[in-house]
Amino acid sequence: MNQHVLGRGIALSVAASALFALMSGYTTWLTPLDGLDIFAWRIVWTMPGAVALVAWRSRWPQLCTLLAKLAQTPRLLAGFAVAAALLGVQLWIFLWAPLHGRALDVSLGYFLLPLVMVLIGRFHYREPLDGLQWAGVAFATVGVLHELLVTRAFSWPTLVVALGYPPYFMLRRRLNADPLVSFAVEMMLIAPFAVAMLVMRDSLAVVEARPVLWLLLPGLGALSTVALGSYLRSSRYLPLALFGILGYVEPVLLVGVAVLLLGEPFSMQQIGTYVPIWISVALTAVHSVRLVKRERLERAERRVLPMTEQHASAEHESGVAQVEKVD
Repeated sequence: MNQHVLGRGIALSVAASALFALMSGYTTWLTPLDGLDIFAWRIVWTMPGAVALVAWRSRWPQLCTLLAKLAQTPRLLAGFAVAAALLGVQLWIFLWAPLHGRALDVSLGYFLLPLVMVLIGRFHYREPLDGLQWAGVAFATVGVLHELLVTRAFSWPTLVVALGYPPYFMLRRRLNADPLVSFAVEMMLIAPFAVAMLVMRDSLAVVEARPVLWLLLPGLGALSTVALGSYLRSSRYLPLALFGILGYVEPVLLVGVAVLLLGEPFSMQQIGTYVPIWISVALTAVHSVRLVKRERLERAERRVLPMTEQHASAEHESGVAQVEKVD
């Protein structure tokens, strides 16, 4: 993996985390819509954005090819349907939690998720971990064990996030399609259910009663499109272990949103959970910087080596020519 691809993957992952955290606070502006309504509207406004993103990135032929293949291959269609269902659950709970005082529960799920992803990367995909990565995993484990000791259990929103996303990413890798094209297809598969939900819940009447929502809902779709597109692209650019560890950036930001903007309580007991995980985030940042520098150095060495070989070859040919001239 070259330095350009690695750096792009890290940048996309961090940008996606920031946008997801912003989206968590954004949902509070969408009252009186509830979690299901916001989820359905998000899908409705994200689908055209996803298709536009595919066209902008010149992926339209790949999208048409994949759609034709899905129509002819029921097994592949079933795989994408399962992936869309797994993603749909995550999109719903992410929007539902801030409206029901469960943002911290979901943020803890996102703290657990990278740990699960790192372990899957290490033991299922056999990806190596260096010292800093193992240290990050160790600190995250301390935080997780503290939470388990204090609460005796994890809340169901926490478990849905921590255990629901890994199968989705593993299935996506198995399907092996372009991430942006796959994203657009998943939105297309979820969209009919989202529209049906809006009709059954008469959500359009709620929006018409508060016209400013006609401006806010497309904004939610734009945020969702860019955030999800960046997140899913980064998952293809990065080793699964590094992708998982970088996932700690998002829950740190989500905790800030939950406590500072949504006013959820943060007790002293929770410090034992979050401080070790924040240390893990710091170690991850150091590891990412070192990794990019190492890739940049290796790339520079690969450039210098051919030049050195060319220079040596030129000197050799010059020496041969001089010998022949003397003879």
